[in-house]
Amino acid sequence: MPTILGQNQYGKAENRVVRITRDGATHHIKDLNVSVSLSGDMDEVHYSGSNAHVLPTDTTKNTVYAFAKEHGIESAEQFGIHLARHFVTSQEPIRTARIRVEEYTWERIGTAGEDEHSFVRQGQETRLTQITYDGSSWEVVSGLKDLTVMNSTNSEFWGYVKDKYTTLPEAYDRILATEVSARWRFNWSDDEQETPDWETSYAQVKKHMLQAFAETYSLSLQQTLYQMGSRIIENRDEIDEVRFSLPNKHHFLVDLEPFGLKNDNEVYFAADRPYGLIEATVLRDGVEPRIPVDLTNL
Repeated sequence: MPTILGQNQYGKAENRVVRITRDGATHHIKDLNVSVSLSGDMDEVHYSGSNAHVLPTDTTKNTVYAFAKEHGIESAEQFGIHLARHFVTSQEPIRTARIRVEEYTWERIGTAGEDEHSFVRQGQETRLTQITYDGSSWEVVSGLKDLTVMNSTNSEFWGYVKDKYTTLPEAYDRILATEVSARWRFNWSDDEQETPDWETSYAQVKKHMLQAFAETYSLSLQQTLYQMGSRIIENRDEIDEVRFSLPNKHHFLVDLEPFGLKNDNEVYFAADRPYGLIEATVLRDGVEPRIPVDLTNL
């Protein structure tokens, strides 16, 4: 046979599930987009078309909805762990399960005692997690995307290399804005370890990330990125690795002199493209990186 089968997986992508928990008149929402990917002893379905080892993707979809009812959704991570464990332990041919989850958050419109079932989608931020299980060990990587942040001052950019093509003027007071895409890897890997409090961890990681962004007097976006990652690693013992992809949302001062006006760092042109793209991983000392460089593949 001149060819052989390489790495492969299958599953059901983007299962949209909304779970409403009713606590009397007070309702709670979990809104997820769940993708299931399974791999294992699947050679024959590719070579001969035998489906003897294939759990239908429609079944994986049904499992997502059934588990939302049976187990509830405490957190994106815990829900993914329930699913991954089920697929690997209930189906002998399945050796590894990878569950990817996007979570869309909602906030209450009314105050306590008022409209406790009315919500509004919260911001642009999307919460993410990926759970991988091979029957003995876990890998949990969580994160977020589309979190847009800005510092209107306390940012500079100067002292860089210049050549004959350089036209960018040095800046000693500039806007620093970016749309954060971040992933962080937990050091929890087996059931003997204490399971992290996923909800608290996410809230705290986001808090430290934003505090570092706000409090760093930035001489480069790279410096700010490193401070954001360091703050997370130093304050969250359950996390060993953080990877960021930060597009530099450029804001250029508009030349108002043709109109006889002085622009004293007040009026800017917000350029959506092209943009600088700053990417890096921050690691706990002694830890090897495992988060892919291309975050779109996670």
